[in-house]
Amino acid sequence: MDAEELKKRTKKFGLNTIKLVESLPSTQAGRVIDNQLLRSALSVGANYRAACRGRSKADFISKVGSLSKRPTSHSTGWKCWPKPGSSRQAN
Repeated sequence: MDAEELKKRTKKFGLNTIKLVESLPSTQAGRVIDNQLLRSALSVGANYRAACRGRSKADFISKVGSLSKRPTSHSTGWKCWPKPGSSRQAN
């Protein structure tokens, strides 16, 4: 997979997350989860693009390793929490 393909995939991940959040009912707890999920999911692509601007291959590897794994993990974690009143089940 090349850099452009990964940029497309991270963008698609962000857009799919937006669609997911918009499809769920809005409650006070749900808005908190939605906000956190959106922030972490959208930061994956932004962090990857920042890493692509690294000065060297070593700089790129360092930035990808420290920036993209953490929000990806957070996004996955937040997606496991169903909104109260939603038909989704926790994983």
